[in-house]
Amino acid sequence: MKNSHFKITPITLPILLFGGTISIGTLLLHSREALAGASISWLDALFTATSATCVTGLTTLDTGTTYSLFGQSVILLLIQLGGIGIMTYAALIYLLIRQKVAMNDRFVTGQGLQHNHNLPFGQLLKKIILWTLIIEIFGAIALHFAAPHDFTFFAALFHAISAFCNAGFSLYNDSLSHWRADWGVNLVIMALIIGGGLGFSVVVELNGCLGNTLKRWRRRWFHTPSDYPPVPSKSCLSWYSKIVISTTIVLILVGGAGISFFEYFATRPETGRAVTILAGLFQSVTCRTAGFNTLDLNQMTNVSLYLMIILMFIGGGSGSCAGGLKVGTFRVLVAFLMAHIRGRSQPVIGRFAVDRKIMHEALVLLFFSVVIVFSAAFLLNITEGGLVPHPQSRDLELKILFETVSAFGTVGLTLGLTTKLTAIGKIIVVILMFSGRLGPIILITAIQSYQEKELFKWPEERLLIG
Repeated sequence: MKNSHFKITPITLPILLFGGTISIGTLLLHSREALAGASISWLDALFTATSATCVTGLTTLDTGTTYSLFGQSVILLLIQLGGIGIMTYAALIYLLIRQKVAMNDRFVTGQGLQHNHNLPFGQLLKKIILWTLIIEIFGAIALHFAAPHDFTFFAALFHAISAFCNAGFSLYNDSLSHWRADWGVNLVIMALIIGGGLGFSVVVELNGCLGNTLKRWRRRWFHTPSDYPPVPSKSCLSWYSKIVISTTIVLILVGGAGISFFEYFATRPETGRAVTILAGLFQSVTCRTAGFNTLDLNQMTNVSLYLMIILMFIGGGSGSCAGGLKVGTFRVLVAFLMAHIRGRSQPVIGRFAVDRKIMHEALVLLFFSVVIVFSAAFLLNITEGGLVPHPQSRDLELKILFETVSAFGTVGLTLGLTTKLTAIGKIIVVILMFSGRLGPIILITAIQSYQEKELFKWPEERLLIG
């Protein structure tokens, strides 16, 4: 007899925690204490709470003027919780309640946080939280010293957390456009975005590599006695971390070069080539799902905007603050394509072939991501005035596609459509941000966890394709 009793499975706990966090955030942001002036609608409060928890950055209201210091602090807390990850504090609750994460609960962590299960999970969680706080605090200090008159301590902390968590929330209505030519502010924000988009386990590995390197240097220069345990000299980065880091670098450089080229040669900005290169590189980095901008997106070329859509769709690393298809998924799909072109039976990256199950999951993720994005874009065309002859809609299709990918990839960049959304349009974008932060694989697995597994196989038959 089928058990119809609903129970909380390890994979549904993050979804419930996500929804609960957004609900509490909505109540707080709608309260009188959170507002600097007039009241706001429940839908706008829900939109902001979802955007903050999903570390997206899309806003229907100006954060700096609409919300009081308390309201901005609530947004910052939601960003921090969403940035550290629902997976992280879902697993923390499991650890607190059960004192351990059982092997059959590994998906709670493995899909979103851990690629190497040799490291005890409790130890990984401590390192994640510790290094998140350390990086954010040092980022805030660096941002304050880079522009002490513009970034007070709270503003510096707000933007540092928003950058590392890839949220893109800013206290300024033009985001960071005022500092487009400021190398100090740009470099600090870019470093925080990249760090938050690599993935927590990669950051922990990089920390271990840095520690080993410092130990070797210290023993070499200060002649530490030879009876100390030797420090490993071989590469301390795993195969997975190398793939994420190398692919991230390639995407940032290609995106930055493309945006700089098309913006400089198409518009010939008065700010000069160096600033255009810096702005192009910044926009490429922020497409890692951070959501800040130093360029007026509405003045950019269509080619640059389509390039940004591709980068936003790919997103950042798994188990990071970023959303999107994920760098690892993109690299697996590229390997799969290259394997078919070369006639290989296995997709190979570096010195290893990709696991068949992972390959199937990557294809499923790509399929559902495309379906979700185009379904949402179709619905937004209906709700946002797309039911007119094509010549009258002008650039509405591009704005909707850009907005849809930005919401699904939890990026937060917009061509000005967010503040003009209808009530139904806002609900569609809220659902997009929610599903984009969790990821289609999590949602599909959550549904599958309540299904009975078939104990038989269907007969197979060939079908013509292509």
